[in-house]
Amino acid sequence: MPEGQLYHAAPRAQLINFAVIRGILFRQRWLVGSIIVLALLGGLVVTLLSTPMYQADAKVAVKPFAQYVVEGQDVEQGFTPSQIYDYLATQVEVIKSRSLAATVVEDLDLASRTDLLGKDVDEGRSPGMSDEQWLKAKKEMATSILADSVVAQVPNENWVITIGFQSESPTLAAEIANAYADAFVASGSANSAQSNSYALEYLQTQIEETRKRLGEAEQVSNDYARNSGIIMESAGTEDGAAPSTLTASNLSSINARVANARAARIEAEQRYRALQNVPAAQLPEVQSNPVMQGVVAERTAKLAQIADLRQRYNDDFPQIRNLEAQLKVLDAQIERSSADIKATARSQFLVAQAQERALEAELNSLAGARMVEQDQQVELSVLDREAQALRDQLKTLLDRYNQINSAANVDPGMLSKLDAAIVPSSPYAPNIFKNLGLALVFGIALAGALAVLRETLDDRIRSLDEVEEKIGLPLLGHTPYVENRDIEALGTNRFSALMEAYSSIRAAIDFTMPRNRNVIQLTSSQASEGKSTTAVILAELFAGLGRKTLLIDADLRRPSVASLLDIERPKVGFVEVLLGHVQLEDAVVKGVHENLEILPVGEIPPNPVEILASKELRDFIAKYREEYSLIIFDSCPVLGLADAPMLAHLVDGTVFVLEANKLPFGQARSAVRRLGAAGANVLGVILTKYRALEAGQAYGYQYDYYQYGGDKKAR
Repeated sequence: MPEGQLYHAAPRAQLINFAVIRGILFRQRWLVGSIIVLALLGGLVVTLLSTPMYQADAKVAVKPFAQYVVEGQDVEQGFTPSQIYDYLATQVEVIKSRSLAATVVEDLDLASRTDLLGKDVDEGRSPGMSDEQWLKAKKEMATSILADSVVAQVPNENWVITIGFQSESPTLAAEIANAYADAFVASGSANSAQSNSYALEYLQTQIEETRKRLGEAEQVSNDYARNSGIIMESAGTEDGAAPSTLTASNLSSINARVANARAARIEAEQRYRALQNVPAAQLPEVQSNPVMQGVVAERTAKLAQIADLRQRYNDDFPQIRNLEAQLKVLDAQIERSSADIKATARSQFLVAQAQERALEAELNSLAGARMVEQDQQVELSVLDREAQALRDQLKTLLDRYNQINSAANVDPGMLSKLDAAIVPSSPYAPNIFKNLGLALVFGIALAGALAVLRETLDDRIRSLDEVEEKIGLPLLGHTPYVENRDIEALGTNRFSALMEAYSSIRAAIDFTMPRNRNVIQLTSSQASEGKSTTAVILAELFAGLGRKTLLIDADLRRPSVASLLDIERPKVGFVEVLLGHVQLEDAVVKGVHENLEILPVGEIPPNPVEILASKELRDFIAKYREEYSLIIFDSCPVLGLADAPMLAHLVDGTVFVLEANKLPFGQARSAVRRLGAAGANVLGVILTKYRALEAGQAYGYQYDYYQYGGDKKAR
C-alpha cells in the first residue's frame, strides 16, 4: 500500500437492521397498539368467561434399581443406567395410556356416576341400545375423558412422577388422581408378577425341550460307540483329559511290555556274547559258586602236587599219573559246568528274543486297531460334546428356574405411592396472568405479521437512502417535519432545525449549478408536498447571501407564494408581464427581504399551458437572466399536468421536491421520467417533512445535528 494512502474497509452488512425494525414499529404504531390492546381485552374476556378448572396431584416414587431380596427378582430389568430417563418416559406414557384410564374407570365405577359424565349423559343414548351396550359406551366415554385430563411429566432431577388430574370438581380431581396413583403402582406389581410367571413358563418349556434333546444326543452317542466297538474304561480324568478306551489302554500296556522285553533281550544278548569267549574259570558264575570254587581249589592243589612230584620223579611215576588222571576229571567237570552256564545264557537270550518279537507283533496289531479307533473317536467326541453342552444348558436352566421360582412371590417395590392427592383449594385455570401473557404474545405476533404485510404492500419513500435507491436521483437535502402553525416561527429563527436544513439544501444547490446557469424550477409530484414553502425559503436564503434573487410564482392554477409571504395577491403579476401588459418593475413585490423580488400571480389565466409554452416565456428568461443572480420558478406539480414539464425544458435546472412518507415511489419515478422526457435537467431531490422515527432513526438524530449552536451552550 503506498505511503499515506488510507485503507477503507467495506461496511459490514448487518444481519438485523434495527433501524428498519424501529421505523416499521413507529409507522405502524397505531395498528400494533390497537391489535395488542384488542388481544389483551380478548384474553381478559376469555379468562372471565372460562369455567374454573382444578388440578389435584399425587406423587409416585420410581425405583428402577430396587434392592433385590433373592436372586431372580431382576427378571424384568432390561435397561442400563444411561437409559433411566427413557424408562421414566415410558412410565409416563403408561400413565397417559387408555388401558390405565380404563382400569381407573373400573375401580371407581365412573361409568355409573354422573359427576364425571354429567347429569344429562343418558340423553345421548341411541334408541334401541341395550343396557350392556350403553354401559360399555359410557365406559369408553369415561376412559376418553380420563385419558385427556390426566397430566404427567418426565421428572428431570429426581425419580418421582407427579400424576395430576384436571376437573371442574376439586373433589373428583383428588379422587381420580389418587385412583390413578394406586392403579399405576398396582400395574407395576402386576407387571413384575406377570414377568416372573412368563419367565417360569418359558424356562419350563426350555427345560423340557433341553431334556428331550439331551436324551436323544446321549442315545446317539451310545449307539455310535456300540456300533464302532469303542469301550470306555473311565469317564475322564480330573484335569479334563479325554476318557480312555480299552484299545488305548491295551496299546499302552503292550507298548510298555515291548519296551521291557526289548531291554531284557538286549541284556540277555549282551550277557551271552560276553560269556562266549571267557575261560571257564573266569566266569562269574564259576567264581561265585562254592562248589566250583572247591573244584578249582582242588585242581590247583593237584597241580601243585604234580609239580612237586615231577621234581623228583618222571611222568611215568604212578602217583603222577594218578594225579594227572584226577586233574583231567576236574578239568572235565569245570568245562562241563562252563558249558552249562553258557548254554543257559544262550537259552535266556533266545527266549528274550522270541518274547520281544511276539510282543512287537501284538503292538503292531493294536496300533492299527487304535488308528481306526481314533478316527471313530473323533466323531464320538463331537457327539459327546453336543451331549455335554446340553447337560450344561440344562443345568443353567434349572438353576435359573429355581431362582425365579423362589422370587416369584417377592415384590421388588419399584413403584410406591409417595404422596396422596388432596382436594385443591383454588383453581389452576383460568390463570389471568398466563392468559394475558399468551394474549400479549399472540397480539404481538399478529400485529407484527400485519405490520410487515402493510409495509410490504406500502412502497412510500420514507428514508434518505431510498431516495437514491428508488428514484435514481441525488439527494440535495431534507427538511424535518414541522407543523404548519410552527413554520412561520421557525422560519424566522436561523438556528432552528428547519432553517439549518434549508441552509444545507441551499448550499447543495449552489454547488451543483454554475453561476452562469442561474434559472431553476421547483416542482413536485403532487400538491401539498412543501414545494412552494421550499421555494420561498430558498429564495430568502439566496437573497440573504447578497445575491439578487427573483422568485416567480409559476403555478398558474393554484398560486400560493403570496399567501405564504402574507402579502396581498396583486391584480397584475407574472402572466401580465409575459403578455407585455405591464413592465416587470411594476409587477414585482419588493421589501419582503433585502435583495429579493417576488413576482406573484395576478389573475389566474384560463390557458396556463399555452402561456408556459409561449415564446414570450423563453424571451422573458433570456432577458432577465443577466439582470438577476438567481431566478426561481415555483411551478405546478408534475402528475396530471403539462405545466411543469414544459417549464423544465426552458430552465437551467429542476429541483424535485418530494414529501417523505406520502407518495409511492412508483408515482415519484413516473413524475421524474416525465421531466426527463421533456428534456429537464433534474438537479436532485429535496425530501420534505422528513420524520426520523418513521425512517427508523433515533428521535434526535437529525434535530440535534441541525440545532448545533443557537440556544445551546457552547461546547
